[in-house]
Amino acid sequence: MSEHPSFSTQPSFDTLNMPSRPLRWAREAWIHITRHVGVGIICSVAYFDPGNWSVDLQAGSDYGYKLLFVVLLSGIFAVILQGLACKLGVVTGLDLAAHCRLLFHNRSRHPKFCRWFILYPLYALSEVAIISTDLAELLGSAIALNLLFPKLPLWGGVLLTACDVLLVLAFANPLHGRPVRSFELMIGILVLVVLICMCILVSRVQVEWDGVFKGFLPSKALFQHGGLYTSVGILGATVMPHSLFLGSALATQDRALVKPTALPSMSNIRATESKGLLRKLSDLFRPARVETSDESTSHADRPNNSLSFVKAHLYHAIVDLVVNLLGLAVIINSLILILASAVFHHPGVQTDSADISDAYSILSDIVGRGAATIFALALLCSGQSASLVATVAGQIVSEGFIRWRVSPVMRRLLTRLLGLIPSMVVAVAVGEDGINAMLVASQVVLSIVLPFIVLPLVWLTTSRTVMRVYAPAPTRPAQVENGAEEKDVAEGEYLDFSNGWIIAGIGYVIWAVIVVANGYVLVTLIIGKGS
Repeated sequence: MSEHPSFSTQPSFDTLNMPSRPLRWAREAWIHITRHVGVGIICSVAYFDPGNWSVDLQAGSDYGYKLLFVVLLSGIFAVILQGLACKLGVVTGLDLAAHCRLLFHNRSRHPKFCRWFILYPLYALSEVAIISTDLAELLGSAIALNLLFPKLPLWGGVLLTACDVLLVLAFANPLHGRPVRSFELMIGILVLVVLICMCILVSRVQVEWDGVFKGFLPSKALFQHGGLYTSVGILGATVMPHSLFLGSALATQDRALVKPTALPSMSNIRATESKGLLRKLSDLFRPARVETSDESTSHADRPNNSLSFVKAHLYHAIVDLVVNLLGLAVIINSLILILASAVFHHPGVQTDSADISDAYSILSDIVGRGAATIFALALLCSGQSASLVATVAGQIVSEGFIRWRVSPVMRRLLTRLLGLIPSMVVAVAVGEDGINAMLVASQVVLSIVLPFIVLPLVWLTTSRTVMRVYAPAPTRPAQVENGAEEKDVAEGEYLDFSNGWIIAGIGYVIWAVIVVANGYVLVTLIIGKGS
């Protein structure tokens, strides 16, 4: 990694009398913190959205701490799949949606069949997943606003949530070639608020920590009294299709810092800021550009990123994802389930399945109004951050699958309207009970769509044709013959970054588990034993 040109902009640690290995570790840590932290936080948001809240509250109220193992297992599944999506973006420079188009749009054999019976149905399923996700975020945020402001109707909360997300995204496009650090900082602050709120809530209730640690081990409760059905719900609510698209797209960004320049005068700063603002506003209403590399008709014809880019980004990106998914998503989901277990799953409280409103009411009665307010605030921050992420993911899906060249504002507005219309209908016509039912239904839809997204992801990252990177050979010393200097350049080779048989096997096993789980849920619902 030391050959990457961007590393020269970092402050030198040579003046510190440190051994070479600690110095290298310190330098890598500094580079990781200042450049690469961000993608993992954004991707982790999808794993504790309001849909997760409803499922975790139900699991904790019905089974106590016994399903914490499922939360941990779902987090591990998410780490593996999100890591594959990240590697795909770093190595190839294309997101998962664009790869699906490249894979199925111009097949040498039966192109129309692949296009109309594979590519476009896959795009339709991906859009359904985006709409279902956005619907859950809108409804969850609306419930949180209604809890914080009881006079605000549910439909008003839905409308307010839809408008404020569009307003925030109107001033930043997180899908630029370089990351928008302000957007990442805003998401990070919302996630930090959620984590702090949940820690405060758990500290104020009576938690049986022995049961918590035992809950992270497999137990018979997974196969008794509907435990498997609830476990499948946790899995479906945790691993999100839109996060795989988003993670692969953000991984294509060049997170190397530009070289520092001289400080401009104040007048130049004002002129630059005014021009930059006008340019940003005009860019928001311009159709999205499609890179020339996307004109390739097959993976064999398309060059991937350079070896220096892959070395500078891949391992940092994987570390960022693992730390944030396990350190934020799994912990927050576990805290929600622990809170529900401590509040609902004991003899003094009715043990029926709890929803978000029940949790707020009982927290207010048992712990106090302040704790209930913190609960609603955490839910609101979770819904807002997840809603921002889902709206950006919608833009990735449309531009990647069908190269829909519309302005970012228009694409986000359409994504918002597709989720806003059913949310408003449910909020006005059915009310709170209908919203809770819609939250559960959205998670079922996401679980059904997930295996159709996971299969091409695992296949692509296992393909040597897709995941190879050209490594130029070093130039041989110049040779002088007959007074003429000639330089003999050795041919380079391709390095393989595809999955090994172990990772590929794990990926296909995860896909099979999701398929079997979905089949179980559908059969259970058909025979009328689902909840």
